[in-house]
Amino acid sequence: MINRLKRVLVPFVLSAAAVLLWAMPAASAPDPSVKPVQVFDVKAGKVVKTIPNDAEYQRYAAEWLSSVTGLSPQLKPNEKCGFVYRVPLSRPIATKVGGQTIEVDDVFLFYCEEFEPVLLVFDAERKPYLLNFKADLKPFLRKIAAP
Repeated sequence: MINRLKRVLVPFVLSAAAVLLWAMPAASAPDPSVKPVQVFDVKAGKVVKTIPNDAEYQRYAAEWLSSVTGLSPQLKPNEKCGFVYRVPLSRPIATKVGGQTIEVDDVFLFYCEEFEPVLLVFDAERKPYLLNFKADLKPFLRKIAAP
């Protein structure tokens, strides 16, 4: 009786596990409900690359926001930056900015080789904040294959 039960249950359990594993999304699979990551070429004045937004891009943006060191003294981002990277978030992230906490939906990374990178974020009322942060950008730039 036990052997017969094993012969029936084992294939059933293995089949069910295979179906569940196949149906599960990959850890970094793009989420179609989240807007794509975009690369904006400042000199060209247009978006030059659009990439599906996945869990890895979400982790990069969350890491940047968690490493914010304060408001940037700059009044606006450096316009000589070659590229601006937009990473829309799958859900808002609370970020401390100048003694207050704001909910961030999108992160704009201004990356210039000659200057410190800065983040541009907006609060719920669309008030802009330019932020200094300390994070390793190399993995993000490799993944996005920065020009």
